[in-house]
Amino acid sequence: MAGRFDPLTRAAARGGRTAVPRGSGHAAGAGAKSRTWTPDGPLDLGLTLGPLRRGPADPTFRTTPDGSVWRAAQTPAGPATIRIAARATTVHAEAWGPGADWLLDGLPALLGAADDPAAFVPRHRLLHASHRRRPGLRLTRTGLVLESLIPTVLEQKVTADEAYRAWRRLVRQYGEPAPGPGPAPQDLYVMPDARTWALIPSWDWHKAGVDAKRSATIVRAARVANRLEEAAAMELPEATSRLEAVPGIGPWTSAETLQRSNGAPDAVTTGDLHLPGIVGYALAGDRDADDAAMLELLAPYAGQRHRAARLILLAGATPPRRAPRMPRGDIGLL
Repeated sequence: MAGRFDPLTRAAARGGRTAVPRGSGHAAGAGAKSRTWTPDGPLDLGLTLGPLRRGPADPTFRTTPDGSVWRAAQTPAGPATIRIAARATTVHAEAWGPGADWLLDGLPALLGAADDPAAFVPRHRLLHASHRRRPGLRLTRTGLVLESLIPTVLEQKVTADEAYRAWRRLVRQYGEPAPGPGPAPQDLYVMPDARTWALIPSWDWHKAGVDAKRSATIVRAARVANRLEEAAAMELPEATSRLEAVPGIGPWTSAETLQRSNGAPDAVTTGDLHLPGIVGYALAGDRDADDAAMLELLAPYAGQRHRAARLILLAGATPPRRAPRMPRGDIGLL
């Protein structure tokens, strides 16, 4: 099971809440390709794109005081940077790098155009309130599997801080500076490509605090990256089977990945250390709920179980602490 976060202080953060400042304008950047898109309903950039941010210092993701979200990505067409800002009912985006067109083409999907919030029908008071308070929540769909899979594997069975530290170190060491001007060029990076992940030596995994089991899983996934990327166009059952064919990728990892790469509203996370207790406590007052009990409680939301779980996390309805925090470790110091 995974132990990624402090259930008292990080439930909302895990729910994908990222603060985006209210900006006053959006000036065109030098050499950028651009696109304007109008969503068909309310859109909250922080809630929609928040799950893509791996910690407050993620080198692939930034927000800036002008109200922009910056994201660097390794696309099928090459590295690229995209800047996204919402003004009134319109979204403005600019992109740089070889993969700029690919990112701009995927802008609607990234911002939840394929998502259908109306398909979610709350059946619990807490979920009704959480859903009503967040009309701009859309489920993002990046279309990039490895990008979501690798940081998810890093989060297996460690604290969030340990996983975020490993992600930062490896991306900065083996990635490349993001194309374009960037909010802070020295900080925004594109993650390494699949071949580079597969060639990282054991000592650098160790220095990043990544044990042999997680690093081996990432290397195996990187070696079949093309096959895994095909899962972005599959239905959830087929996509799940494709990912879990790789040793080291189980239900927890596949669900957390497909929630982002495929925008899968029913990819409920099982095998988690805290989530069953949070869902059980929020919906039935049962802090000791296991996966089976959680799935039973979420059964009325079949087809939308991930959205339901995320709305519960965003509501912050967590049980009182009764055990010490999960201890932090750093094998890089050994």
